[in-house]
Amino acid sequence: MRNTELIFIPTPTVGHLVPFIEFARRLIDQDDRIRITIVLMKLQGQSHLETYVKSIAFSQPFVRFVDVPELEEKPTLARQAVEAYVYDVVEKNFPLVRDIIMGILSSTALDGVVVKGVVADLFCLPMIDVAKDVSLPFYMFLTTNSGFLAMMRYLAERQKKDTSVFVRNSEEMLSIPGFVNPVPVKVLPSALFVEDGYDAYVKLAILFAKAKGIVVNTSFDIEPYSVNRFHHEQNYPSVYAVGPLFNPKAHPHPDQDLANRDELIKWLDDQPEASVVFLCFGSMGRLRGHLVKEIAHGLELCQYRFLWSLRAEEVEILSHKAVGGFVSHCGWNSIVESLWFGVPIVTWPMYAEQQLNAFLMVKELKLAVEMKLDYRAHSDELVSANEIDTAIRCVMNKDDNVVSKRVMDISQMARKAMFNGGSSYLAIEKFIQDVIGMKP
Repeated sequence: MRNTELIFIPTPTVGHLVPFIEFARRLIDQDDRIRITIVLMKLQGQSHLETYVKSIAFSQPFVRFVDVPELEEKPTLARQAVEAYVYDVVEKNFPLVRDIIMGILSSTALDGVVVKGVVADLFCLPMIDVAKDVSLPFYMFLTTNSGFLAMMRYLAERQKKDTSVFVRNSEEMLSIPGFVNPVPVKVLPSALFVEDGYDAYVKLAILFAKAKGIVVNTSFDIEPYSVNRFHHEQNYPSVYAVGPLFNPKAHPHPDQDLANRDELIKWLDDQPEASVVFLCFGSMGRLRGHLVKEIAHGLELCQYRFLWSLRAEEVEILSHKAVGGFVSHCGWNSIVESLWFGVPIVTWPMYAEQQLNAFLMVKELKLAVEMKLDYRAHSDELVSANEIDTAIRCVMNKDDNVVSKRVMDISQMARKAMFNGGSSYLAIEKFIQDVIGMKP
């Protein structure tokens, strides 16, 4: 009998919703008491989200979606940092979300179902006040890594003595607990270099410590140093490393041209194993004309077969045996998928926290080949064809390739972590016990 409910509040973008749905699926699979309600706010420019939700809703019988009505007064996009805009949207949704949660509590009480907690995303952390209003425990689900969590903890501590934004081209190196190496200011998230973005991040960083627990989409095997450090932290919420969370059997996106997809897979089927380099810069990775020319020239120089996706359709491609390397924008979802399938990455971060992810993968974890660590999508920096050629050769040459070997090892370990008895499986079990209690 599924008589225990959790309310999920994700940031309403596909990149954030995908791991939320996978976390819901894992919880439901591991415990037959749980059902999930996902409360979805509206965010400008995310109209395709509805199609995506419809495509998955029917396949998850114990997950239901509740839409938050459109805001009457919408925040404007006129912000320096998109993070500041999203923070505003979430705050303005407070009353609407509170009403929805009150309604859920009333209807579940009549059904004999107990709501045990609210699980919210990074940008939805302000919803901790809503949870407090209705006397529900509040948990955070961080859809990225433990390194990012360490950075946010550092940011909250820094704020006590220094409230200034970071300087974009600074050569300063930061000593961040949870990182083995000093972290260059240059690889911090873009928002931390502008005032409204910095303010939004600091507000969020301070709220981290107020959650009852923090679920992170990583595993002890991927980030042993950082995860281990949080496990021994005093005076900080419990951290559950439950990843890598994604669905290797994900259906193609409903907007995808299926005929084109079939042609693509057929072409991959005809290529030798690990012979194709895959390039994809995410759903927001728009490249300027001169860069497109340099990439084309770099691909011509290195002479490897390649597949360049202008849309984010990664799972099927990364899982294909013909793919031997991945030039990536270093979004965490993409990294998780590449690690799962044992495909080594060339780093080319674009926006958000991708520069920090690239640093983590190259310098901390030795799981990627460095092309760029601090590139920004709107910069005028030129990445040359020679740099692209060199990095692709490095990732595709399998002779004594230390990175490839490490990625294959981590792939095996990450898969084991998700099975019964593995570290991530046990972390999910611990989360369930802490939130709901032991099974009778």
